[in-house]
Amino acid sequence: MTVEFIGAEGSGAGGQSLPFSPAVRAGDFVYISGQVAMDENGEIVPGGIEAQTRQTLENVQKVLAMADCSLKDVIKVNVWLDDTRDFWTFNRVYASYFPENKPARSTVRSQLMVDGKIEIDVVAYKPVG
Repeated sequence: MTVEFIGAEGSGAGGQSLPFSPAVRAGDFVYISGQVAMDENGEIVPGGIEAQTRQTLENVQKVLAMADCSLKDVIKVNVWLDDTRDFWTFNRVYASYFPENKPARSTVRSQLMVDGKIEIDVVAYKPVG
């Protein structure tokens, strides 16, 4: 099996370098590192869980594209919410990104490492070639 590390090191607030790859392809599977609601300036977007869920899923899509994948290739999603009261609003936004084939998913409450409300990582399946 071939392993390919995709993208430069991850970047955090203020563009600081973080010690991980945005994506890793291992054979036909692509693993996307946890994404948060950071905009292109490295700042968490304002606007609560709805805006942050949208930004986080847009960031997931950007990293998937780096690996020549899309949300249609996603088979597993892991979600961390900072506040369980955000679950239903998050779910509504999330459903709009996966209207048909719904990947397996786990959602837990956890204090995040950044000042955001959500983090998402995914596993995609797309055969090489």
